This record gives sequence, structure tokens and C-alpha cells, in this order.
Amino acid sequence: MRARQPDHDGFVDRAGVKIAYEVFGTGEPTIIFMPSWQILHSQQWKLQVPYLSEHFRVVAYDARGNGRSDRPTTADDYADEEIVADAVAVLDAAGVERAVFAGTSMGGLYGLEAAAWYPERVLGVVAIGTVAPFIAPVEPGESPFYDVGAAGSVAAYCDQQGLRSYHEFVEAFMHAAITEPHRTKPIEDAVGWGLETTADVLALTAEARGRTSKSDFEDVCRAVRCPVLVVHGDCDGIIPYPHGVALAELLGVGLVTIEGGGHLPSLGDPVRCNLLIREFVESLQDRPQPPRTWPRALRRRRRALYISSPIGMGHIRRDVAIADELRAVHPDLEVDWLAQHPATELLVERGERVHPASRRLASESGHVESEAGEHDLHIFQAYRRMDEILLANFMVFHDLVTEEAFDLVVADEGWDLDYFLHENPELKRSPFAWLTDFVGWLPMPDGGPAEAALTADYNAEMIEQVARYPRVRDRSIFVGDPADLVTAPLGPGLPSVRDWTEANFDFAGYVTGDDPVPDRPGLRAHLGYGPDEQVCLVAVGGSGVGGHLLRRVVAARSAVAERVAGLRMVVVCGPRIDPASVAGVGGAGGVEVRGYVPDLHRELAACDVAVVQGGLTTTMELVAARRPFLYFPLERHFEQQVHVAHRLTRYGAGRRMSYATATPDMIADAVAAELRATPDYLPVDSGGAARAARMLAELL
Repeated sequence: MRARQPDHDGFVDRAGVKIAYEVFGTGEPTIIFMPSWQILHSQQWKLQVPYLSEHFRVVAYDARGNGRSDRPTTADDYADEEIVADAVAVLDAAGVERAVFAGTSMGGLYGLEAAAWYPERVLGVVAIGTVAPFIAPVEPGESPFYDVGAAGSVAAYCDQQGLRSYHEFVEAFMHAAITEPHRTKPIEDAVGWGLETTADVLALTAEARGRTSKSDFEDVCRAVRCPVLVVHGDCDGIIPYPHGVALAELLGVGLVTIEGGGHLPSLGDPVRCNLLIREFVESLQDRPQPPRTWPRALRRRRRALYISSPIGMGHIRRDVAIADELRAVHPDLEVDWLAQHPATELLVERGERVHPASRRLASESGHVESEAGEHDLHIFQAYRRMDEILLANFMVFHDLVTEEAFDLVVADEGWDLDYFLHENPELKRSPFAWLTDFVGWLPMPDGGPAEAALTADYNAEMIEQVARYPRVRDRSIFVGDPADLVTAPLGPGLPSVRDWTEANFDFAGYVTGDDPVPDRPGLRAHLGYGPDEQVCLVAVGGSGVGGHLLRRVVAARSAVAERVAGLRMVVVCGPRIDPASVAGVGGAGGVEVRGYVPDLHRELAACDVAVVQGGLTTTMELVAARRPFLYFPLERHFEQQVHVAHRLTRYGAGRRMSYATATPDMIADAVAAELRATPDYLPVDSGGAARAARMLAELL
């Protein structure tokens, strides 16, 4: 799922070649992202477009030869003049007179050529890892890009290097382009984009590029009159770093060096890339600054910014409980929430302050739902594929804390904040507290060795980040106890989940989020349940991935009724599932279907048995209320399958079920058995919110 959809897209036709383009935002000036070599297309800018289009108009197009654009069959069609003319035609189609031309590799060269050939259309050029023909030597084997040119084609290069296929070439190329450690996802993306074109297309581009001489390039640079930003990584494996140095000298501009950076900082260091581009574009603007107010420090009210994970409703319930306790310690504290649906449902209902910047957040819940199958959510891979959304949301956070002052930032599994602050520790502006109820990415068995290697790499990066920059997290709080942690290793040669967490976290105990219900009979009467009536509550929390389970249980209603006479089944859909999609499934009567229920914990406490998904909050609310329940962990959801299941086993709670094998009769038998059971769970400590708040209060 994309973090932002284009406001407009289309095609321009130049001499029978269709060029696909997209336009985002309406601000001024305009940035046009130039294509790199045809081994990439415009999605290489996916981590820049959502952020920069909040401030400027952004145009991106696929070069002829990849993406949605046509793939002509002669070298003449891939000449630099054609690529640059495509950019001008795209600007015409978008109604843009002048723009900042930003590009990486060949894209930087195209931007400089546009500035030389169409000076009236170019406000400035961002040249990242730019191809600069002949201005610095390239030794054989130093760059696959230049070696392909020397060999004459990709096929000839593969023969020389012993590469057996175009696929192997693309993989080798992208590993040379993205040299930053732990960049498995950007490499996967880039390989996928490279496979959308062919070796034959790249051979044609190499032939066209071979016609450019050193003097041609120097003439272009001498003709550039607009401002230019030159950026180069000193670990660039495609365009060697000395080329960036020589280019900056030739243009007479300063060079921004990314130490340890590779060829594609748009993917390898996206936050820094975004900020460099924004700062450069803003430097070109000649307009008065809007009025600004700066309150002196001692006149400011005490403020906290609270970020709560939007995946489900569990995090926001406990976070409001912690915030209430925090305000009890600091009555003058103002809490602003950077949140999105469905968390905002509860915040609005409880009168909390949802910061207006929340409207700019890309939907994480929507992405997760788009990744889900039938009671199947590979949450690790879904998280990896959420990179575009996570980066966009971090940039929203960055802008907010840059513009407004906060005394404390609290993130409850705000993975984007924690990760990108560790990647860019200089951007931290206030004390930062991190909360989580699980630690460690764990592989699912069907992922095999490849997934095991990926999860270990993610865990290793986390360990390295925390060890190198312990100052980023002023307080790390685990929502639970040490015994709630699994003892599985974080990866080969890495510590176990429990050992590493005990060394790096404080423990608040579990945070129930709501006070226990002291008068269950009175609650049942208030909800309309008879004193002898047996009630089965079916709920899947706040996400939209539980619809299949709701329908499966409703379809078992007749079988349940055969075993438990008079059982009342109440189905709660939550804020993101349409009750109409559940009501009347299988023609079963006797089922009450409800939408969003704000105080779900009261329904859970009042029921006689519950059927739920495997999420931590709902199951632990049932444990705290000492209610019998069945739980169905989502398939391939390592948190529910491993972390939550371990915690429930420790409490001696719940009957674990498999959605894949559960028939109506099996569900009915299990419901009947749980109704006969007397829960003997470990008690749930109700002081977790107060303990967490005291830990946070020390930072204010």
C-alpha cells in the first residue's frame, strides 16, 4: 500500500513513445524527480514523494524503458536528449513552467543537461551520485555500471563476470548500489524494479550513452547557471566517490558527502535525503516567511506528545490509562496525541487532544488490512512492506517536533520513530520514551532459512542501534514482566529475547488499560443480561483483519446452540469491520451483531465465555476479568503465535484454537467445554499504568 496516491497521473506521447507520469501535491515550487538508468523506475523515489509533496508539488515519471512507460527498440530512442525532452513534456502536461530537477546517477546528469539545454525550465538541480563521464578515472571492476559500458552489453558483462542470468546481474548491481548495512528491503525493491526491464533495453541505453564525450559533458557543466546541490556517498559502488568530488569542483559548488553512504541515499538514508532536498528547494524560494511565535522556556506549559500504535485498539487503551496516571503526577501536563484511526475513535470519545498533524499520517491499519488473508497475516513481511508508510509518518513527526516544543515524546510501538531516530540521532529534540509489549522479530517455520536470516538481521540492527546510541531512548519500558518474555534467541550469535530485554528495559508489569469491574452482576444487569443467561461474546479488537473469524464463529452458532441451550451470542465487529458483512452469515439466527463498542472491556467482563483473536490486549483483559475464552492466533503472525501465546501459557489462560482446522462442531465443543470450566489464572497486577507513568514522570 502506498503512503500517498497521486493527485493526477497520465501519459505523454512523444513521437509514439508513451511516458507515464504522476503528480503529487500543489505547493510551490515544483520538484521533478528524474529517472536514473533504466534499471530503476520512478518508485525509487517512493520514500521522498509523500514527504516532499506535503511542502511542494512533486512530479515523477518513468523513463522510457521501464515502469509504465514504453520500451522503444533503437539506441537513438534512449539518447540523453530524448530522456530530458520527456521531462519537459511531462512538465508541460502537468502545467508546470519551472521546476527543480532532482536525480540520482543518470538522473543527476539529466538534470544538469536540462539546466544547460532548457535553462528557462530549471530552477535548480539536485545531483546525487551523478554520472559524470570521464571526469575521473574508473578502474576495471570498480563499477558494474561502467563495466557494462566497456563490455558493450549486459550479456557480455555477465559472460565476463560469470553471471548466469539477467536476474543475477540485477542482484549484483543492486548490492553494489546499496552498500549500507541491513538494507535487505531496499535491495529487494530495487531488484524487483530492475526486473521490470530487460538486458536488451539496458544494452540500447549503453550504446546511446557511449556517444557522450568528456568535452560534451564539460560543455554542459559550463552552461549550467542555476544553483546545484551535489550529494555523493563515499561508499558508492556504482559511481565512485571521486566523481562527486570532481563534479562539484567543475560546477564550482559545495559537495555534501554522506560518509558510509551508497549510491541510492533515497533508499539507504531516506530521512537525510528528504531533508537535504527540502532545504535546497526552500533556499531557492524568494518569499516572506510567515509570522512565528517563540515562547520563552519558562513560560511554556508542560507538554507531552504521545504516539500510540494504530494496529488494533489495545495500545491506545493502555496509553490513555498511562496518560491519566501521568497527569495525576503532573497536573499541569498537556498531552497531544499523534494518532490515526482506529485509535482516534477512543481518543475523541474520551475528550483527548488529537493533534491536527495526525491528519497527515498514512494509514498503518489500512496497510495491515491490505496484507491480510483469511485469518492470515504475515506481520513481519507486512511490516517490511510498510516502509513507505513508516518513513512518511516519521517525517510528519519530524516536522511537528521541529515546529513545536515538547517536554517528552512517548511512543508505544511507534516503530517508525524509534528506528529513524536511531538512524538520525541528531534529530532527537526532547526526552524520548519507548514502550512495547514484545521484543524481537521471530521467523515463522514456513519462511525457512531465508526468513530466519531476515529476522535475525532486523534484530541485529536493533541491537547495534541501541548499543551505539543508548541516549536515543531515555527510557525503554516493557509492558509486562520478565517472565512474559520468550527465551528464543534473537538470531545466530545473538542473545535471547529475555536476556537482551532484561539488560535494556525497565518493566512496568502489564497495563490493563481499564479498571477492573467490581460489580459483575450489576454490570450484567446494566447490559441487559439475565442473571442465569449464558452469554458468548465474539470480538476481534480494533483492526479489520478479524472478519473471517467472526463469520466462522457465527456460522457455528447452530452447532453451539445444540450443545448450550439458550446461549446468547454477541458479536462485536469493532471500528473497521462492517457489521453487515457478519450479520446473517449462514442464515443463523440468535446472533446480535454490534459495531464499535467503546468500553469493550466491560462486555468482556460481563460475558460467560469469549471467542477472540490472538491479540494481547483482548486476551489479557479476559485474563484480568477471569473469564474463560477461546483464542485463534492469526496464521503467520509471530507475535500472536509466539509472544502472546507464551504469555497466556504463563498465566494458565485460554484455550488455543487453530482457524485452519476449526470446524463448527469443534468450535461448539470448545465453547461448551469452556463454559463448564472454572478459570484458575494467575492474577493480573493492576498497577502497571501507574508504574509506567512514574517512569515517564521522571523525564519531565
